[in-house]
Amino acid sequence: MPHVVTVFLRNGGRVLLARRSEAVGTYQGRWAGVSGYVEGDPDDAERDARRELDEELGVREADADLVRAGAPVSVADEGREWTVHPFLFDARSRNADPSEELAAVEWVHPTAIRDRETVPGLWTAYRRVAPAVETVADDETHGSAWISLRALEVLRDAAAEADSRDAVASVARRLRDARPSMAAVENRVNRVMADSETDPESVRRRAEGAIDTAAKADDSAAARAAELVRERGFDRIATLSRSGTVLAALEAAEASVLVSESRPGGEGVGVAERLARRGLSVTLTTDAALPGLVAGGGVDAVLLGADSVLASGGVVNKAGSLPVALAAARADVPVLAVCARDKVRGDDRFVGESAGALYDGKAAIGTENPLFEVVPADLVSGVVTESGVLDADGIGAVAAEHAALAAWDD
Repeated sequence: MPHVVTVFLRNGGRVLLARRSEAVGTYQGRWAGVSGYVEGDPDDAERDARRELDEELGVREADADLVRAGAPVSVADEGREWTVHPFLFDARSRNADPSEELAAVEWVHPTAIRDRETVPGLWTAYRRVAPAVETVADDETHGSAWISLRALEVLRDAAAEADSRDAVASVARRLRDARPSMAAVENRVNRVMADSETDPESVRRRAEGAIDTAAKADDSAAARAAELVRERGFDRIATLSRSGTVLAALEAAEASVLVSESRPGGEGVGVAERLARRGLSVTLTTDAALPGLVAGGGVDAVLLGADSVLASGGVVNKAGSLPVALAAARADVPVLAVCARDKVRGDDRFVGESAGALYDGKAAIGTENPLFEVVPADLVSGVVTESGVLDADGIGAVAAEHAALAAWDD
């Protein structure tokens, strides 16, 4: 039984589907992912997946990150049998240079697979690598913008398969409960449910629109932040943790960056590596040292992500943000939070998460290891969103809008 790879390349919640040309031997004219035979050990099929991305689309290793390898799918069709190894990669852009084996390529919502003439087993292969509620609940690497997009994808896919709105509503509630600290997850799920009709198909369509809108909002917030950095001549920026929106802003602004390692999780190391690969001047430091470096005048501004913005204007972000903000105030350095408007909570409730135990010895020692903390509004110079910099009145108005969305579940 031959082994093949099927690669789903994702960008902004959409995936690339390819229509097979007459240059291939099987399933000419049908839609598929990027596919090809496994030439080596099937247990090491990632190598073949990356080779196919390069050969068929010109997408190299630096252009796409592996998200997930799914369990193999056994396919039997018209007397043929093979094993499909599905992969999901996140592409940094939608640039592609199709080879002669591909007659056409399109960036579509994966639910389009269900309406097209595809190679056998394509939807099953996609579902093996698609995000799930557990993806939203368990992710400890990405920022809330990325996680909220995954939540919308889960809702979209569930609606495509559901036979009732009640079934979709159950998934929506599980998604809201998965990350109560992340306002974007709650607000974006609530908006889809509030704005859709009573049938699952309406929820699917609304979720697809919300995914496209959310991806643009995050990109626009990053672009506005980058523009502000350039306009104000901020040449040296400090940050911590991993916010995809802040990361995009830093790449576009091309300023030098001071980033802390961001324990627990250490995601700041990955941020430093990515920025360095983009050619930026990057310095990595410890969490303990970052406030002192900021207070000593080593930076022009601090950029923070936001897991939530409270209705009062406080910014919820990774633990370590508050001492950096206090140090910035001492040095008269502006602190800017960068996020989409959907991260504004409809209330002033702070929902924290624990980063786990600090001590496993035998002494009677209690521990406190919060993952998030609040930076009070008076320490935040502004919240940069896709619609501009929000002040206290602007944040309050957005909070009222988001509070009203939750009424769908009353």
